[in-house]
Amino acid sequence: MSYKTSKRALVCGAGGFIGGHMVKRLLSENYVVVAVDIKPLEEWYQYSNESTKFKLDLRDTENVEDLMVRGYFDEIYQFAADMGGAGYIFTGEHDADVMHNSATINLNIAKSCSKAMSIRSLNGDPKKCKIFYSSSACIYPEENQTDPENPNCEESSAYPANPDSEYGWEKLFSERLWRSYARNYGLDVCIARFHNIFGPQGTWDGGKEEAPAAMCRKAIQAGHQGAMEVWGDGQQTRSFLYIDECLEAVRRLMESEVEEVINIGSDEMIKINDLAKMAIDISGNDILIKNIPGPEGVRGRNSDNTLIKELLDWAPSQPLRTGMEKTYKWIEEQIK
Repeated sequence: MSYKTSKRALVCGAGGFIGGHMVKRLLSENYVVVAVDIKPLEEWYQYSNESTKFKLDLRDTENVEDLMVRGYFDEIYQFAADMGGAGYIFTGEHDADVMHNSATINLNIAKSCSKAMSIRSLNGDPKKCKIFYSSSACIYPEENQTDPENPNCEESSAYPANPDSEYGWEKLFSERLWRSYARNYGLDVCIARFHNIFGPQGTWDGGKEEAPAAMCRKAIQAGHQGAMEVWGDGQQTRSFLYIDECLEAVRRLMESEVEEVINIGSDEMIKINDLAKMAIDISGNDILIKNIPGPEGVRGRNSDNTLIKELLDWAPSQPLRTGMEKTYKWIEEQIK
């Protein structure tokens, strides 16, 4: 799918993995990009300096209101959140910060977007700013994901709600927040539930990394005839989506008229022990897997791609192995 534009876009959470890649993608499509994140600029994902980068705390109401009213954006991509992998989300130690920080960010952006749109309208410009909000597969009910071989993550299964983490509850709240602003204030909002996005430039150590990056790092550091630890019995299942396909799905969604919340993820389900074996095979080393107690999350989770195929006539298709090989190579370079 090709895009040619000179639109003006805001990317929130642009210093992070997905946000940074989206900035690069939008620049390649000739967007004028304003990028904001709370991180110091030197810690951001590296991309072209054609974008305007700001260190900005989106929890500050005045900061956000000034940004939205002055920015005059055609599109907003809202990736900013307090999040991480299983070691960060499922221990319970960060629940209050995760819920407070992420909810505050969304409350500020939604309110400021509605104010900016009202000012536009008063100035005789009826054009709407289109907004993308990145939700998560963590919103799905825990009881639908107890069978590792047959999880149910169909979009319509989200209710009755019972996410397995406070992170999931906050994401579900923010979905409803954005939908409420769309109904009451006329905001043009797209929402997708991400399923474990990974790839180069992602966090690969420190406790916030996703499983693919963790497995690659562990396989590299174990070396020949070493051992790598895997949390739980390793029979829990997941699917993982390579970053390029995630970006393509988001852009297709934003170019569409789709209003439904959809999954963006791979439907290639794999056991965590098999993911570890894949990383070991890529390494070419003889490494032992040691299953140890640790945070696991739900027993099974896999993207149901029925709706995205129906609404966008497209779905991710790249094999997990291809993305793992690219990610392994990048992490190996970081370690060296």
